[in-house]
Amino acid sequence: MSPRRLELVCPAGTPAALEAAVEAGADAVYVGFRDETNARNFPGLNFDRDEMRDGIAHAHRHGAKVFIAINTFPAAGDADPWHRAVADAARLKADAVILADIGLCDYATRHFPNLRRHLSVQASASTADAVRFYVEQFGVQRIVLPRVLTMAEISALTAEAKVETEIFAFGGLCVMAEGRCSLSSYATGQSPNIRGVCSPASHVAYEQRDGMLTSRLGTFAINRFRDDEPAGYPTLCKGRFVARDRPSYLFEEPTSLNVLRLLPEIAAAGVTALKIEGRQRGRAYVTQVVTAFRRALDALAAGATIPDIDLSSISEGSRDTAGAYRRGWQ
Repeated sequence: MSPRRLELVCPAGTPAALEAAVEAGADAVYVGFRDETNARNFPGLNFDRDEMRDGIAHAHRHGAKVFIAINTFPAAGDADPWHRAVADAARLKADAVILADIGLCDYATRHFPNLRRHLSVQASASTADAVRFYVEQFGVQRIVLPRVLTMAEISALTAEAKVETEIFAFGGLCVMAEGRCSLSSYATGQSPNIRGVCSPASHVAYEQRDGMLTSRLGTFAINRFRDDEPAGYPTLCKGRFVARDRPSYLFEEPTSLNVLRLLPEIAAAGVTALKIEGRQRGRAYVTQVVTAFRRALDALAAGATIPDIDLSSISEGSRDTAGAYRRGWQ
């Protein structure tokens, strides 16, 4: 049997990044409106309605699909922005919406039954029973799986649940329950889950002291860097702290997920699509990583040897990992 053809789903935080992703060979791009309805609600990112219309038209002209992420959780008593986002996605002819909130899944199902629905990773559906619930109740056609499952678990879930599955293939990792981040909310008072702002730039500061560069998030010192160390962006989950008189990364070390070496296993597991993380990254990142994965997936589909591609220059800490997919602990 020939390997399953994996769909390449790529990030686009701006119209320029969308064009770059499509040109580099994306099968689909995922995007967000310029408001709190998406989980990358940062200044300078995302699309207004006119840009979204033009971006969808551009992608469709080149044979690519557009998925709109409406993957934060509506505030109590104020769901209107999220309802408008779903309605506008349907009006603008998006190929799918990516939803996390159960009430919003219900709203989309009742009001826009012909709009394809994907379940966001932020819904944290990681068992066949959870997946079947969303499929049966809301007609969800694809599940974006959390980054905590092994390849064996993904294979079993895909076989049992009988639904399209999408897994993360490259980019940042998250030690929280896929976007249910309390650490950032504690440090900044702004919720990634409701407002889409994890470690917002407005709360980030760098200061030089005693020959070291200190990075801060809110009032918290997150890391200190020597002159010969690259200074990473301060997020609490990837902070380096002193515990028992020893500085170390307590939650997670800076490193990027990279599944290039696992592609045959992923295809054999019945996975439908690979998701590249990075809507907050620029078009140069998008071009490099999408080009690399397009090349690898084309080789896989042709039955050829997957090329050895070095993406360390755009990996966190210049390192990569297979993450939980090849987990040695349980």
